[in-house]
Amino acid sequence: MTEKIQLSPKEPWVELRTTAEDWRNADAALLETMLGQMHLIRAFEETVLQLAGEGLVHGPAHSSIGQEGGAVGSIVGLRATDAVNGSHRGHHQFLAKAISFVAPNGLDVSNLVGPELQEVLQRTLAEILGLAQGYCRGRGGSMHLQWKEAGALGTNAIVGGGVPLGAGNAWAQQHSGTSDLTVSYFGDGAVNIGSVLETMNLTAAWNIPLVFFIENNLYAVSTHVSEVTAEERLSGRGTGFGIPSWRVDGMDPLAVHLAMQEISEHVRAGKGPAVIEAEVYRFFHQNGPFPGSAFGYRPKDEEEAWRSRDPLLKVAKEMISLGLIDQAQVDQVRVQAQAAMEKAVAQLLEADPNGKPGARKIREELWPSVDFVNVGVRGDASELKSARTAEFATHAGAKEEVRFVDAVAAVMDRRMEADSRIVVLGEDIHRLKGGTNGATKGLVEKYPDRILGTPISENAFAGLGGGMALDGRFRPVIEFMYPDFMWVAADQVFNQIGKARHMFGGDAAVPVVIRTKVAMGSGYGSQHLMDPAGIFATSPGWRIVAASNPFDYIGLMNAALALEDPVLVIEHVDLYASKGEIDPTDLDYQIEFGKAAIKREGKDLTVLTYLSMVAHTLEAVEQTKIDAEVIDLRWLDRASIDWQTIEASIKKTNAVMIVEQGAMGTSYGGWLADEIQRRYFDFLDQPVQRVHGGEASPSISKVLERAAIAKTEEVVAGLKKAAEGFGKN
Repeated sequence: MTEKIQLSPKEPWVELRTTAEDWRNADAALLETMLGQMHLIRAFEETVLQLAGEGLVHGPAHSSIGQEGGAVGSIVGLRATDAVNGSHRGHHQFLAKAISFVAPNGLDVSNLVGPELQEVLQRTLAEILGLAQGYCRGRGGSMHLQWKEAGALGTNAIVGGGVPLGAGNAWAQQHSGTSDLTVSYFGDGAVNIGSVLETMNLTAAWNIPLVFFIENNLYAVSTHVSEVTAEERLSGRGTGFGIPSWRVDGMDPLAVHLAMQEISEHVRAGKGPAVIEAEVYRFFHQNGPFPGSAFGYRPKDEEEAWRSRDPLLKVAKEMISLGLIDQAQVDQVRVQAQAAMEKAVAQLLEADPNGKPGARKIREELWPSVDFVNVGVRGDASELKSARTAEFATHAGAKEEVRFVDAVAAVMDRRMEADSRIVVLGEDIHRLKGGTNGATKGLVEKYPDRILGTPISENAFAGLGGGMALDGRFRPVIEFMYPDFMWVAADQVFNQIGKARHMFGGDAAVPVVIRTKVAMGSGYGSQHLMDPAGIFATSPGWRIVAASNPFDYIGLMNAALALEDPVLVIEHVDLYASKGEIDPTDLDYQIEFGKAAIKREGKDLTVLTYLSMVAHTLEAVEQTKIDAEVIDLRWLDRASIDWQTIEASIKKTNAVMIVEQGAMGTSYGGWLADEIQRRYFDFLDQPVQRVHGGEASPSISKVLERAAIAKTEEVVAGLKKAAEGFGKN
C-alpha cells in the first residue's frame, strides 16, 4: 500500500479579516485620511466618466470606482520613497500615491484640498485629457500615468507588462542599501500572464522586495475568473513560488492596510517578495459609464450586493459608529471633493460656442504643440559630446592582437571597474568561464554581486533590467544568448523599454544595453540565427551599434554604456574567434557618435554594410576588382546613422549597394534602401541594390543554412549586378 503525505506550502498563505477591535484600535487620523482619499478618487473618477460621456476623453476611461479601498488601504502606509506601478486601470493607485506624497501627514477632512492637492487633481485630469500640463505632457493619457518624484513609476496598458519593471525598481532599491519596497498592481487577468509568473519566480529566487498586489475584481473585461482558472483564490499563485501570500477583502480599506503592514514588515526585513490578493469590484464596465449588467455578463443582483459593500460607505459607517465623524461631515467631504474637481475642470474646459447648449470643449491653448510629436523618442546624445574618441588608424598607443570575444570581456571589465552602477544579467553568464561564448570571462570572480545569472525567463529579466534603468541608480547590461530569444521578451523590449522615454513625456532616461550575437552559420536553426537589426531599426526608441573588429567594439560599447538611451549592441559569432589589434592600456575611448568608417575608398559604387559582412564585402571587392567604396556603418539606427558620410559617397559614386547576411523579411536593408531612395534619388544612376539572405530562416541542414544566408559569394554576385548599371541613366 502506498503512503501519501499531505504537503504544505513552503510559505504561509493566509486570509486576513478585520474585527470590531481592529476598528476601535485604528488611528483616527488614518481613518480620516483614508476617507478623504477615497472621496477624492471617487469624485475624480466620476468626473472622468462625465467628460468621457461628453466625448472629451480621447481613448478609454477605465474607471476604478468601487476599487478605491484596495489602492488607498495599501498605499496610505507607504513611504514617499516606496514605489508603485500599475495597469491600465490605475487612476486610483496613481492618485493615492500622489496624494500621500503631497500630504505626507494625512488629510484633514474639514479642509480637504489645499493648493498642492488641487494641482495633483488638475494635472492628473489634464494628462487623461491629453494636455500639455499633464504629468507626461499629454502623451500618457489614462493608461500611462507617471510621476517619478512621488514614487509613481507608471501605469501600463499591457496586461501584466509593468510587473517585471516593478521588480527591476525593487532590485535597485534593495541594492542601493535602502529598505524601500515597490508594489506592482495588476488584475485577475494578469495572474495567468507569463511575465507575471516569471517575475514571481525570479523575485522569490533573488529575495527582491516586490509586493505583487492582485486586484481581483472577478472580470477580465466580461470573462469571469472562474472561466479561466480552476483556483479562483488567486493569491494561491504565490505559494507555488515559495512566496508568502495574503488574501483580504478589498472593500475593507482597513483590512488591506493591516495586511500591508504585515507585508511591509516582511519585505523590508529582506525576506523577499509577497503576494496580496484584494477582492474588489468595479462598479462599471471595463470602459465607460455603464454597469456590466448593461452588457449582459453580470447580473444586477450581484452588482447590487457589491455596491452595498462600497468602501467609502464602509469607512464612513465605522467612523460614525466610533464617534469620529457624523453623516453631515461625511457629506461635506464629498462636497469638497466634488468642488475640487469642478475647479480642476473649470481650468481645463470652456463653453463650446459651436456646440449644443451647455456643451464644453477643451481650451485650445492647453493642447501640446504638434511639434512635440517626435520629441523624446530618444535623448539628444549630448552626454557623449565631451567624450574622448579614437579611430584605429590614428590611435598612437601600442597595439596588441586579441580575439574579438576577449575584447568584449575586457571592455566590460574596464567599465565595471570604473562604474559601480553597471550590472550584467542573462542566462549562464556567471558559469562556463564567461558564459556560452566567453563574453563575461573573469567578471564573476571580480564582480560577484553584479554578474547575475538569470532563470530562463526572458520577459522577467528583460523587464528587470528595464526597471533598473528607469530607476536611474544602475546601468544594466542584458545579454540575450541569441537574438530570437528577444522575441520571447518582445513586450518588455519594444512595448516597455523602447517606448518608455517618449510615452512618459520625453525626459526619463532609460540607460540599458542589450547584447546579443548573430549566429548564422553555427547550425542552430530557425529559432536561433536571426539578425535583429532590421526590426530594432524600425522600432522607436532604440539605438543600435555593430562592430566589425575588436578596436571598434571597445569604442562602441563605451559609447553605449554612456548613452542615456536603450542601446542594442549586436555581435556576430563568426567574429568572436577572429583577431584584431587593440591598445590594452587604453580601453576608455569611444567611437565618435554617429560616425561610420570608410574601410575602402572607391568611385564606382557605395557599399553599406556592418558586422561580419564588412570582411566578406572587402574580399568580394578584391575578387571582382570593382572600385567600390566600402562603408562600415557601425551606428545603425535612424537617429545615429552617419548620413553625412553616406551622402558624400553617394554623390561621388551615384550608386548604392546594401550588404547584410540575414533574411529578406526582417532585413535591415529594407528600411535603409527606402530612406536612401527618398533622400538621394536625384544622385542615383540605378536603383539601390541589395545583398541579403533568403526569405526563409536558416535551417539546421548545413547545405540549406548556407543557401539561406549571404557571404562573399553573394556579395560578388551583387557587385557584378551593380556593375551592369554603371553609366546607365
